[in-house]
Amino acid sequence: MPRKIKPSKHFTGLYYAREARGMSRSELVRLSGVSKQQLSRLENGQIRLRLDHLKPFTNALGFTAEQILLWGRYPGTPGAASGHIESSDVLREEPSHEEPLGPAPGQVPELDTRAGMGGGGFPAHEVRKDGRHTDPIKSEGWLFPASFVREQLHAFAPRLLVLDTTGDSMAPTIASGERVIVDTGYKTPTPDGLYAIRDTFGSIVVKRLQLLRSSRPTQVKIISDNPTHPSEEAPLSELEIVGKVLCCLKLF
Repeated sequence: MPRKIKPSKHFTGLYYAREARGMSRSELVRLSGVSKQQLSRLENGQIRLRLDHLKPFTNALGFTAEQILLWGRYPGTPGAASGHIESSDVLREEPSHEEPLGPAPGQVPELDTRAGMGGGGFPAHEVRKDGRHTDPIKSEGWLFPASFVREQLHAFAPRLLVLDTTGDSMAPTIASGERVIVDTGYKTPTPDGLYAIRDTFGSIVVKRLQLLRSSRPTQVKIISDNPTHPSEEAPLSELEIVGKVLCCLKLF
């Protein structure tokens, strides 16, 4: 459980990122491979933070190095950025209070592309790299209770994405305009179910996948729940899976 922390000019964004995850220093040391003494110096501002200092912590914390570095500059986040942070350390334009740069640390990002019958979104300030694809991210993310992620989704928050769907190919299961929560840790269609995949144009679509285990080479049946949309088959080796759909945020 994240602890309430008193803002201090002596702490850097790394300290606030770790606290937001409810993670002890010993745990972060174990996950990152960085010594406890070095971690303490980085958190307390004894070392001027650079992006290369933060890379060992990104996987464990689920934040990018840039997000950790700029933590205190997001409106509404705990504390202010350490005085040791300089604009020359950041490889992008500093965000304004009126237009923050991507989701704040701790939020689940929402892609600024439409997951459905193809189509793209509007340009965003931050992007998510996914293999050879680059997907823009909306400036605001989603904040889900840790208990919901752990007990209902049975997932790890840093692997989650929110996608905005469009089109009627998955009706009535998913209606156009509804959002889905995707676990990007799934890269193969096991078990069968709903997955976010790349179509032939590189756009993200949501489909029901069924692994045809008896076929050689292994094929995957790509199913639209709307019977007016035909199903198709594709070799498993050619299918590009973004992640497994865990939940649909329904509209009423």
